[in-house]
Amino acid sequence: MLTICFGFDDYHLGGYYVNKIEVFHDGHIFLRDYKEMKRCFKIYVYPHRRDDPFANVLLPVDFEPGGNYASESYFKKVLFKSQFITEDPEEADLFFLPFSIARLRHDSRVGVGGIQDFIRDYILNVSRKYPYWNRTGGADHFYVACHSIGRSAMEKTSEVKFNVIQVVCSSSYFLAGYISHKDACLPQIWPRKGDPPNLLSSKRKKLAFFAGGINSPVREKLLQVWRNDTEIFVHYGRLKTSYADELLGSKFCLHVKGFEVNTARIADSLYYGCVPVIISNYYDLPFADIVNWKGFSVIVPTLDIPLLKEILKKISSDEYLRLQSNVLKVRKHFQWHQKPIDYDAFYMVMYELWLRRSFLRIKSIVSKNY
Repeated sequence: MLTICFGFDDYHLGGYYVNKIEVFHDGHIFLRDYKEMKRCFKIYVYPHRRDDPFANVLLPVDFEPGGNYASESYFKKVLFKSQFITEDPEEADLFFLPFSIARLRHDSRVGVGGIQDFIRDYILNVSRKYPYWNRTGGADHFYVACHSIGRSAMEKTSEVKFNVIQVVCSSSYFLAGYISHKDACLPQIWPRKGDPPNLLSSKRKKLAFFAGGINSPVREKLLQVWRNDTEIFVHYGRLKTSYADELLGSKFCLHVKGFEVNTARIADSLYYGCVPVIISNYYDLPFADIVNWKGFSVIVPTLDIPLLKEILKKISSDEYLRLQSNVLKVRKHFQWHQKPIDYDAFYMVMYELWLRRSFLRIKSIVSKNY
């Protein structure tokens, strides 16, 4: 049966409108729609048993996720316990394809070379066993993947790439396989608990900071121009100092494209109260449908790397304080929790999916024998 959800009330998310630079494109619409999402949104997950040969790939992990690609596992682990799950596919807004790219990579039966075949066979089985895929060609389905292999994993299943909502960390709309507005960016977040102490009292003496491998032309250019500068600190290789201390001691923290556009550096910057500087073209930023990135970050085209210091020094003290103040407000959106907290990364990803759901729920007329 079709359920129509209207009649919501306005409410407020304190502190978002005190600055001239707002952190939402339209905060009133977001807050109103968010409440409706929590009440109405329903997800159907294709069921799998614990004795399934690939239960390790299809069911949530039984440990707390860690590492650079933890976002994928966190999302699934939290979703399965959430109020959004329905056992009635007829009331579902979207259908979740629960395979884990991260787990498939490390499964000796599949590995990187076998992921494309696994996905092809999985979709074939779903389309034969259930009616829901066939009635939309997968357009009301989604999957979640943080590793960049997740994008190329669909090469043998074109209907996934072109129809399914892909929630992925590697959200570059310059490369084939990611379709902006249909797909969504999953923020790559290194798991941490709580907030660092004495954040506002941190003495930020460095203008800007970057540390990481030099694995792309963009990073090579950054190193070439700024490696010997006394205000912009660019490091490659192992740091001799604490990474956290470097972020806490810098006004701006640089997010620079490597092999892929995505890294955990944006979430790192926000966590430590450092204004992120995003040096990467064609990047569909996380939650860009919702938040105004210009309100809490600086976006610099890769061609302007030689002008980086000039750009950052033109930012007045008052403007910087506004940017940093907004950083402290939005960082709650870039944190995972075992039990989700309003407006955290889980709920923000769910809201991105809510925006992409179909407005017409198709009632299946297929036999109940399915």
